[in-house]
Amino acid sequence: MRYSFLGFLLLWANVLAFGQQGTLVGKVTDKKSSEAIIGATVLVTGSTMAAPVNVDGTYSLPLDAGTYSITMTYVGYKPLTFPGIVIKSGETTTLNGTMEESATSLTEVTVTGVKQTGTEVALIQDLKKSEVVVSGMSNDQIVKTLDRDAAEVVKRIPGVTVQNNNFIVIRGLAERYNTVLLNDALTPSAEVDTRSFSFDILPSSVIDRILIFKSGAPELPGEFGGGVVKVYTKSSVLENTTSFTVSGWGRSGTTFKDGYQQSRQSGTDFLGFDNGLRKVPGVIGDQPFDSRNALSRDQLQPAASELRNEWKPLLSTARPDLRASLGLTRKFEIGSLYLSNVTSASYSNSHEQYDVLRQRLETGSGSYIYNYNDLRAVTASRLGVIHNWQARLNDHNRIDFRNFLNQYGTDEVVHRTGIDYAQGGNGRERDNYALHYQSRTIYSGQLGGTHDLGAANSTTLTWNTGYNYVFRNEPDYRRYRTGRDVPSTGQAADPFQVEVSQVGSQQDNSTYFSKLNENTYMASGQLEKRLTGRDSTRANQYKLRAGFYTEYKERNYVSRYFSYVPSTNDNFRQDLLKLPIEQIFQPQNLDPKTGFLLKEGTSDEDSYRADNTLAAGYLSAVAPVSDKFNVSGGVRMEYNRKFLRSGSSRLDAYEEKRYFFLPSLNATYNFNDRSLLRLAGSQTVNRPEFREIAEYSYYDFSSNANIVGNPKLRTAKIYNADLRYEFYPSKSELLSVGVFYKRFTDAIEQVTNLTTGSTLELGYRNADRAYDVGVEVEARKGLVGLTENAFLQHISFVLNASAIKSRVTLVDGGGTSVDNNRSLQGQSPYVVNTGVFYQDDDRRWQVSAQYNVIGPRIQFASSNSQNYSIFEMPRHVIDLALTKGFGPHLDLRLGIQDLLNQYTRLYYDSDRSGSISSADTGAFGRFRRGQYSTAGLTYKF
Repeated sequence: MRYSFLGFLLLWANVLAFGQQGTLVGKVTDKKSSEAIIGATVLVTGSTMAAPVNVDGTYSLPLDAGTYSITMTYVGYKPLTFPGIVIKSGETTTLNGTMEESATSLTEVTVTGVKQTGTEVALIQDLKKSEVVVSGMSNDQIVKTLDRDAAEVVKRIPGVTVQNNNFIVIRGLAERYNTVLLNDALTPSAEVDTRSFSFDILPSSVIDRILIFKSGAPELPGEFGGGVVKVYTKSSVLENTTSFTVSGWGRSGTTFKDGYQQSRQSGTDFLGFDNGLRKVPGVIGDQPFDSRNALSRDQLQPAASELRNEWKPLLSTARPDLRASLGLTRKFEIGSLYLSNVTSASYSNSHEQYDVLRQRLETGSGSYIYNYNDLRAVTASRLGVIHNWQARLNDHNRIDFRNFLNQYGTDEVVHRTGIDYAQGGNGRERDNYALHYQSRTIYSGQLGGTHDLGAANSTTLTWNTGYNYVFRNEPDYRRYRTGRDVPSTGQAADPFQVEVSQVGSQQDNSTYFSKLNENTYMASGQLEKRLTGRDSTRANQYKLRAGFYTEYKERNYVSRYFSYVPSTNDNFRQDLLKLPIEQIFQPQNLDPKTGFLLKEGTSDEDSYRADNTLAAGYLSAVAPVSDKFNVSGGVRMEYNRKFLRSGSSRLDAYEEKRYFFLPSLNATYNFNDRSLLRLAGSQTVNRPEFREIAEYSYYDFSSNANIVGNPKLRTAKIYNADLRYEFYPSKSELLSVGVFYKRFTDAIEQVTNLTTGSTLELGYRNADRAYDVGVEVEARKGLVGLTENAFLQHISFVLNASAIKSRVTLVDGGGTSVDNNRSLQGQSPYVVNTGVFYQDDDRRWQVSAQYNVIGPRIQFASSNSQNYSIFEMPRHVIDLALTKGFGPHLDLRLGIQDLLNQYTRLYYDSDRSGSISSADTGAFGRFRRGQYSTAGLTYKF
């Protein structure tokens, strides 16, 4: 590993030192504001040899050796001329210019065009002009990294971490406290057990920008605690382009290794869905279980022979990962109509296999209930399509039509070995398997428009309609256990024996089927009226806004599981129990008299139908009181009705109807053109999700845990306050520091419930109260203007860090506060992200090195005296990336992700101190996924 790192640095050092022609470089700034003069021209006086000034104020002009007179010009500025500038072959000469505005008055010039929102300059300007506290990342920053999807992108934004490689945590608040919008429409969730949008399904190549709003506003959804995440995909274009990217990826410990585990594949698994190989037997069907009409033993028995008798995986050699994408941008001009289209199709097929240590610590004794090693293998296939249209009817009317489709399938195999001490004696040795396939189909579409109306276009109408569709299929999730008693010293071990029981369970010889269908319909609109303030400029206008948001969501979830159990007949053949798993459930042994029966273990609670209606309206105002002071705020009213009924109509239904009055206030004080102070306060809510109130139990073999809902959950209320100072050295640079405070009533957390035996139970509970307080800093700074060295001028830095503290008061069933010294589940006490970037557009070199670490955070929170909280420990991550362009069309990309490949470590807080210390010696789990290397080519036609 250290040799690959050293080689990377040597390559970087060599290529950056390379140069063959004389070059004039520098920066052009405004004399009054010191900001870059974007669009100025630097030219050889009296010739056509010229270079434009970039968005950061820099320019680069290649010239033959000689002496030149150089002129800098721009409309509205006095030209600058520098005679006698000497250019030497193979060297770089620096010439900076400070231009002064011309006193000559100009006639009004109207410029019409398409705003490019994905640049770093555009993002910084949006952050500066924002009425609320907001952080973000632009496409310019994204392309400098090797981040493959949105989950990897957002973790580099201040105060943001990622759990389980796809769910985001903002300001220490778990994924359930964050609301995500895709192109201003609420995103769907394909996850059964969480409300969060899975960020790993969105490829980074299609992202225009990501904004995270951390303070409330009437225009923002009223349900959030950490932040409102807005992800925008690309839609407007300036030119026709076609690009194709293909890359190969290798993971240490997986790629080219023998013994890679996979279940038998269907013909369409490579596209991310099952073609019916794993379908439910016809006699069972896919309707919810109803105990009043349960299938009889005679009805079920034919299904036993239709189920696949496959319990162990196939072994192969792991191939390198493959990723490919095709990107198209097109523009069309028909009279005054300007159409632009962005289309992207991406495909990936990836593999990873690694060992996971899993241990369960018993409270009181300090002994382990089990000590397992899991060999976990995951094969994933993803097919994604983005298809966006934008129609600019004229200068005042625009229509957007955006579409996102993602098909994602994963084939997971877990082989578990180790000792289960809960069985008494010396323990019981385990050799268990689980074969788990699931696919997710997600479609999100929006049609919206922006229209300037009225005299002098003083009124703007925006509207949006949307539809989301989710289908999640979990077919034939197969699990079984074998065991044998651990022999005493000197005794021989017995053969492993398949474990069966009369009652059946999700752990023993079972097959599980589930399907989730969800449809969401939404509509929103806003009318903004601008009134003349101190003058007619847009920045000084008063604004009045009125808007609404409506959403109807319906979900149908069906799950059923079946187990093989021995016949209760006296003629049952006991010798069958000694057969290996490949033989024990063969067709000749599926006999209701002498062999095995198929038994359904599903209950009425294991399926549900649910719907949610949300209607919101708001009024707000923006008041630029003076050149320095700006105030905005208002109130949002929300009505929400949530309804859930389990599969049987005999069971009580859950229904909650609530009205919420949610005020917010934001104030900004501008010290000057470059620095400002923000103050914000708001009230928000956090509602229980369908899964969290559905009272059914799901066994997750991978984590060896049962997950259950709680129909008694209450909606949480959150009170938010923010104070932040921001400084903008230039149009593309930012320095900020902020503090925040949040107070919760009835905060919702996922916790460990009372359990017996070796299986952990995870549920949901309201904490009586909680708070969250923290500090955030962010810096984006380049060396242009700080040095005369041409090499250093291409270097920029990004740094953001957060320090957070939270505390929870949670009352157990006995009325005693437990673990009140702990933090909120998922909250890290610190987060650090930093990056160094080198970018030379003339020679087409781009190099980056990025570092990330998060502090210890609670993975599973204890809710009672029978369990310990489980902490995930810090892990240092370094990513390196290099891009080199060859000619006008070809780019080569190399990189290493997770260079250090440190272990992910999970420990028990056995002394209940709220942190992990030397006194906490019990490990819950440990694994490392492997260093990831990539090589890819992009061709632009």
